[in-house]
Order: sequence, then structure tokens, then C-alpha cells
Amino acid sequence: MLSKLQLGKVFVTGGAGFIGSHLVDALCESHEVVVLDNLSSGKLENIKKWLTSSNFTFIRDDLLKSEKINEYLNDCETVFHFAANPEVRVGSTNPMVHYEQNVAATFNLLEAVRQVGNVKKLIFTSSSTVYGEPEKIPTPEDYAPLKPISVYGASKLACEALITSYAYTYGFDAFIYRLANIVGSRMQHGVIYDFINKLKKNPEKLEILGDGSQTKSYLDVEDCIKAMFTGLQTNANRVEIYNVGSEDQANVKQIADIVCEEMGLKNVGYVFTGGVDGGRGWKGDVKTMLLDIGKLKKLGWKPALNSYQAIRKAAKTLLHNK
Repeated sequence: MLSKLQLGKVFVTGGAGFIGSHLVDALCESHEVVVLDNLSSGKLENIKKWLTSSNFTFIRDDLLKSEKINEYLNDCETVFHFAANPEVRVGSTNPMVHYEQNVAATFNLLEAVRQVGNVKKLIFTSSSTVYGEPEKIPTPEDYAPLKPISVYGASKLACEALITSYAYTYGFDAFIYRLANIVGSRMQHGVIYDFINKLKKNPEKLEILGDGSQTKSYLDVEDCIKAMFTGLQTNANRVEIYNVGSEDQANVKQIADIVCEEMGLKNVGYVFTGGVDGGRGWKGDVKTMLLDIGKLKKLGWKPALNSYQAIRKAAKTLLHNK
């Protein structure tokens, strides 16, 4: 599939991060790849096997501060924009983080794309949080109006709008992927990661944010990468938007049960914080999320793992440092 896409030289922002590094693993088998990452959350270890490859270039720099983005984009035909602050919770206490690292950084990248003029495709990782709390579940891509309830979701929606306007105005194709909860090896945040760290410190008690009933879909990172490549096979429109997720859901208490099983722990006492606004883990936490993935399924993609399988696989890999 990947060899047929004709991506040319590829530029990846956030390529040393969780999802970005898995993308790089797939791309480097057949493409020349340039990765830009400020390593604020990404790790060189995630891409270490490519550092000495002749078709790979790593640049440590920051989209917010760099004056060389145009230079880095030279000869690149495809841009995967994954750089962002992934912590939804941060927005409730420090909203400037999401504005700078998501919105302003995206604007800087788009300005460089406009100025160099050689980029043909831009792929952006958005989020299910742009929907807020939709009345229709599963939620399709054409659901409206979009009313994000977190600053993170608002920042992703702002990025979508900027990318869409630049694509139509300056003549490149854009692919926007609204992701469910992506899990797997190399992840450094999220409920599975948090539970494992808490239980390593105290295997007898586990604090769970909210009331434990928050219910969402979870997708294995390898399924996520395959979904993106599938979406790139068609661009009937200048801007294509795809939901990426699984077709089932798991709640937070069920995730805790799976993590405890994988750690071999029994009789762990769960302590629910009760949460805010009706049992949410934090301000802006969406209580229930399930995406309609019919649009991607029509192109031939479907998840290999369901939510529970993806959660268990992620727990196993994190516990064995894979």
C-alpha cells in the first residue's frame, strides 16, 4: 500500500513521539524521511534504528522558534504534522500551552508550506475531542455543529480550520484524521500509562480520576498508521476528513481491571475521585466517545484489534518496555 502512494520526500513533525515514531518506522522502509522534533515529549530512542540510515535526517528544532522551517521543507512533497501537546488535561490549568504548541506551531508550519510551494500533501492528526459531546453516537465526520468542551479540542479544531483554508488558498491536498484514543508501545501519557505508574508505586491501591464510567474507544497504534495510509489512497476533495477509531468502547474501570491483570495484581483497592461535572476525570473530559469509521471502512480499512485487545496489548508492551 505505502509504495503506491507516491509521497516523494517526506517531512514529519513530532516524528520522535509516540504515534510519529511508528509512522517513521513505516515510512523509512521505502521513502526519504526528514523528522523535526524538539524532543519535549518525543525520544530519540524511538527512532534510533533510523539515525544512521542514508534516507533519514533528524533535526532537533522547534516549530515555534525556528527560522529554518522553509529550509527543512526543501524538496519535501508530503508533510505529516504530528507535533502537538497531547495532554488534554493541561488545557484546564494552562490553556496557553495548547494555543502555542498546537495552533501557533501549526500556523508557522503552514506559512513555511505556503512560502516554499513544493508541498503537495499535508496530513494532520486531529482528535475526536473536536466533536465535544455530540448527540449522535457513533459520530460521523459530517456531524455539526462542532462544540469542543476542552481547550485541547478547540485548538485542534482551530488547526483544522487553518489547514483547510491554506489548502484551498495555496493549492495542496490536506488529510485530517480525527483520532480516538490511540494506544501502544512508546506511549508516555494516557490512562493506561498512568495506571501502570501508579500501581508500580502502590500495588494495593489505585486512584481513578472521575467515577470510572467514562467510556471511549481505544485503537492500537499500528492500526492507526494503517488507517492513515488507507485514507491517502483517495483525495476526491481538496480536504479529506476521516475518523480513526475502533467500533467498540471500554470504560475506565475496565481498563483498570485489564492493567491489574497484566501486572498480576489482585484485590487492588480502587479509589474513585468522583470527578467533576458528573463524573468526568477533569474539566473538559468527554464522558462518552465513539466515532463512526464507516468512511475509512469503505476504502478497505478496519481495525485488527478491538478496544479491549488494544488496551491489553498496550499494557503488555509498556510493562515489558517494548
